[in-house]
Amino acid sequence: MITINGVTITGNVAGNSVTIQNGKVIIDGKDVTPESKEINIVVNGNVEKIEADACSKISVTGDVHTIKTMSGDVEVEGSVAGSIKTMSGDVDCGSVGGGISTMSGDIKHKK
Repeated sequence: MITINGVTITGNVAGNSVTIQNGKVIIDGKDVTPESKEINIVVNGNVEKIEADACSKISVTGDVHTIKTMSGDVEVEGSVAGSIKTMSGDVDCGSVGGGISTMSGDIKHKK
């Protein structure tokens, strides 16, 4: 289940790929862009990848393979098989198979 700004996305989306680009939110190829300028993504479960050019926060309660964002905080309760990359934002996560990088932000990593 994926929630954007408090609204649960329903319909024909499995939630394997979430992309935010130029203010548009695309889940598995479907445009689900909210009306608000601020974007908060919550994935309740597992997701393959999340790519965002800008958002306020990305939260994943399950496992994820990769997350890449230009700006925005990232929080993953499960494990990360690949890596997390952010230019500006804090990262709070569990185990990571790849690496974590941020140019401007704090990293909290639970082993």
